[in-house]
Amino acid sequence: MHWTWDPHKAAANRVRHGLSFETAVAVFDDPLHASKLDPHPHGDRWHTVGLVGPVLLLVVHTWPEDSDEGEPVGRIISARKATARERKAYEEGSFQEIDTRAAIGTEVSGNPER
Repeated sequence: MHWTWDPHKAAANRVRHGLSFETAVAVFDDPLHASKLDPHPHGDRWHTVGLVGPVLLLVVHTWPEDSDEGEPVGRIISARKATARERKAYEEGSFQEIDTRAAIGTEVSGNPER
């Protein structure tokens, strides 16, 4: 599997959340990672939580699709440390049931709500 991202968005994410997208893709290596659909007007997004070392991360991304080369390719949109509420849901196996957007705000057309 291969992950891509906008370099400007990756730089902004590193400044805002102190987290690189290069590190964030490791969330998919957690055998217990959990993903849920987040319908979005510009295309469906997914929220995935998983451990990277001792830190639980939340990554917003597109679902990987087969490329012309046959390798699945997805796009990372944002990444941050999971909230306490998201950590509890991950630990209880109920991540798909919570609204992660309500935890800290969402992005609309690339602009933070805050």
